[in-house]
Amino acid sequence: MSYTALYRKFRPDTFADVKGQDHIVTTLKNQLKANRIGHAYLFTGTRGTGKTTIAKIFARTVNCENPGEDGPCGECRICRAIAAGASMNVIEIDAASNNGVDNIREIVEEVSYSPAEGKYKVYIIDEVHMLSIGAFNALLKTLEEPPSYVIFILATTEVHKLPVTILSRCQRYDFKRISIDTITARLQELTDAEKVQVEEKALRYIAKTADGSMRDALSLLDQCIAFHLGNELTYDKVLDVLGAVDTEVFSRLLRSVLENDVLGCIHLLEEIVMQGRELTQFVTDFTWYLRNLMLVQASDGLEDVIDMSTDNLKRLKEEAKLADMDRIVRYIRIFSELSGQIRYASQKRILVEIALIKLCRPEMEVDRESVLDRIRRIEDKVENGVVMPAEPGVKAADAVNALPAQKPALPKAVPEDVRQIVAKWPAIVGSADNPMRIYMKSAKLSLGNDGLIVVLENGVASDYFMLHPENKARLEALLSDFSGKDIRVDIQTVSGPQEFERNYADLSQIIQMEIDEEDDE
Repeated sequence: MSYTALYRKFRPDTFADVKGQDHIVTTLKNQLKANRIGHAYLFTGTRGTGKTTIAKIFARTVNCENPGEDGPCGECRICRAIAAGASMNVIEIDAASNNGVDNIREIVEEVSYSPAEGKYKVYIIDEVHMLSIGAFNALLKTLEEPPSYVIFILATTEVHKLPVTILSRCQRYDFKRISIDTITARLQELTDAEKVQVEEKALRYIAKTADGSMRDALSLLDQCIAFHLGNELTYDKVLDVLGAVDTEVFSRLLRSVLENDVLGCIHLLEEIVMQGRELTQFVTDFTWYLRNLMLVQASDGLEDVIDMSTDNLKRLKEEAKLADMDRIVRYIRIFSELSGQIRYASQKRILVEIALIKLCRPEMEVDRESVLDRIRRIEDKVENGVVMPAEPGVKAADAVNALPAQKPALPKAVPEDVRQIVAKWPAIVGSADNPMRIYMKSAKLSLGNDGLIVVLENGVASDYFMLHPENKARLEALLSDFSGKDIRVDIQTVSGPQEFERNYADLSQIIQMEIDEEDDE
């Protein structure tokens, strides 16, 4: 006989076997006991949380000849027929592949025929959000007023895609993500039944990786058992199979980041890659590790929220003292952005390396957290008596020039020819040909020892004049023709408006001041 996957082999047959959805199981059992069965149910929640499983148990129970406290008896003829998929009373439909109007019209036509045996015809429509608008409209009337012997159970992972008209006709049940403790306990039951030796720590990691999905947890467990068949399943072996990284590595990485040790971070990443670890999983796990650090700092009573052993929690509290909250929040932000980029990236390692360098070099960013991190590092070095060197590649003279300087004094007098040019600069610009006209619009004017200074920002505009002397000569000729005098132009560049304001006197402001004074007189 062929092998059956664990999630199929151990699919619950009764309500008692369902784990983690007690609020739904209790409600449905009470409805069955009081014979208050609805005509339409909507099961919504993340994948692998038991929506289809509970729908099948409910369908078997309403048709069972001898139903019990926990659901169907499993022994009667109808129960066996439904379990074997041979019953005409339970119809499962995959809306992903049967989403057209014609498919729903077939259901509407079938509804008019009462069941040949049993009490109810139950239609389980999985992934119902995949139905087309026309299919939803075709289903509306039947869903609202079906025959007394028909029950609809709609299941979906994306309830927000359903029309309001469908939602208003169903009893809605929201399936919760299953807790790590519940999944771990279930995995332990199954490994005992399968006679597989496994460490509890390994099961907890599988439960955590499953992210609230029991089916995902069973699939991962199946994969790990197959890889190490016949041997004890340890925590390290689970990490090998899933391509994950031990939390001890995260501790080493955090310390390297806090020491600004880029080389140490890159070497550690090299180890992770050479071990065959999955970088997407690494990014997710490290983000989760940083989240735990943040929670430990936020409060002392969060042991129940942070799922880890006592030893690991003790070490986490020690590491939380090494970095303050703002810094950890910045790390989480960077890695959260990375997790969204890396999933479909072709060069995952390079993206991770860039993120690690950002963690070590907050000067690469200008957001609030990065600036606070840089200030904090400077304060730490000053408190420890460490002399702050200039940044690599920055000369001392450049560093001094970069400091805010006193704004240059305004000239006492402006030559008349220069004054005319500045006052009528818009007209001069308008008479120039493109592309000179475009570049001159962004120019700032100042006064030099030898004549007019035209200041441009670094880029295409400054290159147009500085790399091509003939263009500068054409500008001088244009200004000379306009003023009737020989005008010498000095082209200078700045990185932005702030540098201009810091190092030059703006002639346009001076001329405007003189005009205002004349008007006052």
